[in-house]
Amino acid sequence: MLEYLRNAADKPLAKVLMGILIFSFVGWGVAEWVFGLTSSDTTLVRVGGEKISIQQYNNMRSNELAAMSRDAQRELYSNPVKMSDFQNGVIKKIASVQRISKHADDLGYVVSDHRIANDIRAIPQFQENGKFSTAAFDVVLQNSGLTESDVANDLRIKAMHEMVNVPTTTQIETPRFATVAAYNARNTKREINMATVKFSTFKTQKPTDEELRDFYAAHPHHVAESRDISYVIVPAAMDKPDEYEIALKTAQKMEDDIIGGEKLSAAAKTYNAKFVQHAGVSTEKLPDDKNLTESVVANIFELAPETESELIETKTGFIIVRVDKIIPEHTAEFDSVKKEIVAEWTKSEQEKMAYVRANELLVELNENGKLQGAKKLTVSRTDGAPMPVLVEAFKNKIGNNSIVSDTDAFYVVNIADEKLPETNDKKLDELKPEIANMSMRHLDADYNAYLERKYPAKINEKIYNRFVK
Repeated sequence: MLEYLRNAADKPLAKVLMGILIFSFVGWGVAEWVFGLTSSDTTLVRVGGEKISIQQYNNMRSNELAAMSRDAQRELYSNPVKMSDFQNGVIKKIASVQRISKHADDLGYVVSDHRIANDIRAIPQFQENGKFSTAAFDVVLQNSGLTESDVANDLRIKAMHEMVNVPTTTQIETPRFATVAAYNARNTKREINMATVKFSTFKTQKPTDEELRDFYAAHPHHVAESRDISYVIVPAAMDKPDEYEIALKTAQKMEDDIIGGEKLSAAAKTYNAKFVQHAGVSTEKLPDDKNLTESVVANIFELAPETESELIETKTGFIIVRVDKIIPEHTAEFDSVKKEIVAEWTKSEQEKMAYVRANELLVELNENGKLQGAKKLTVSRTDGAPMPVLVEAFKNKIGNNSIVSDTDAFYVVNIADEKLPETNDKKLDELKPEIANMSMRHLDADYNAYLERKYPAKINEKIYNRFVK
């Protein structure tokens, strides 16, 4: 066979075919270089044109994890939703750091080596007896795995951030008129006249089946998706290292058996674990089960039917959960919810009659200035009347008349007068720092929004999906 190929290689047709074959292999390799798909590009995010590599992301991710407690780390690794939020948070943080650094560069800010040296000398961890120690410096770097350049770059970034963030860290002096305006807005009271028209005061006839069915057709009852689930748990005192290790090994063996096709109930018996079943689990109706933590519940609603989760670590032990069956969302049968429909139909009819009566009262108030059955009330923004009425009382001008709806009544409201609070210098002084802090938060939010617009972040989806997601 080989000899045949050697002999055929000298023929024109073979040379053409070999040329095509060679070009295809070369083109395959060159295409990534030509179209920018080379695997050496590890840029995860571009912020204002500046590249942030996957290595930079991993470094910050490691720093954030190192700052977390062991329990927090375990919860993070056992909860896919929280892990996703954490990873996206790291990307946002590193993008924010890059924005400020880029802005500092654009403004021409420079941090001298002399300042960095002084900042290093001032760090307590690098001192002995109140003075900088080269030996202490080397020990700290060796234990942390950092280099001198790492420390210097970190301090340089922090110094630039201080320069760039001066506008949002300088305390704003709050003008007196702003404090007085906020004080008056909080403490002003209003006098209102209010008549209450309750739904329950109106009587209705007994509905016919036809009326109920028509009402149900317009207001169907939807039964949320639910799941029949089961789980096994290897309980353990997770804060005790020895017990934790024993439980983990047991749980891993049990997991291997389940992957191999063993039923959860049988595996629980084999390894002396606890087997539990729950029917009809939905987001609206969770069982009263302390083992169904947030991370376990998240797995329940992510799994396909007849599949098991990976090992989930919780505060009470190691859990494997299985979705046995999924009951899709559906419309409830009329007869099964007939009592509820009767109650809803009755309330709906009462509401219609109450609205007619409220409108009669409002018409009379607008025409004659009289409001039958009204009570005079003095209200603040937080008390004195039902909350919808308070909102209406302070939303409109003095003299306004309106109907306010609530869950079981209509209120006909007349805004009669306003009472400004007496000036209290002590309370004004107490309010002043709060107003200043609110102003600072608004300024900080505006400043960050400006930086986001000036230096937009663009994620490299290919790298993100490969290394982060």
